[in-house]
Amino acid sequence: MAELIHVSKVRIIKDKGPLRRAWIENFPDPVVYGVHGGIKKFYGVEPEQEAPTTLVTRIKVRYTVKVPKGKRADALRAIEVHEKGCPASQSVQRGIAIEWDGDVREDD
Repeated sequence: MAELIHVSKVRIIKDKGPLRRAWIENFPDPVVYGVHGGIKKFYGVEPEQEAPTTLVTRIKVRYTVKVPKGKRADALRAIEVHEKGCPASQSVQRGIAIEWDGDVREDD
C-alpha cells in the first residue's frame, strides 16, 4: 500500500433544505453548495436560495514516482502521454485545462 501523504479535514453543515456549507481545512471561506439545474428537476426541489454552481476550469496533476534504476526515462514518457490514454482526461479536456508535472526518482 502507498504511503499516506495528506488527509483533508472537511466539516459540512446543513443549513436549510438542500443548502450546505463545507468548511475545508486551510481555506478561509466555506464552499457553499446546494442543488441546481437537472438535479433540481430530478429531485423535484426548488430551494429558497440558489447556491452558485462550482465551475472547474483547471486541474493540476502532480506525479511523484519512484522507479527502478534505469527506468526514469520510461516513467517520464508514460507521464507525458497519460492524457491520450486517460478516459477521465479525454472526457473533460474540451472544457477544463489539465496541467501536469512529474517528480520521478530512481532507486539508488
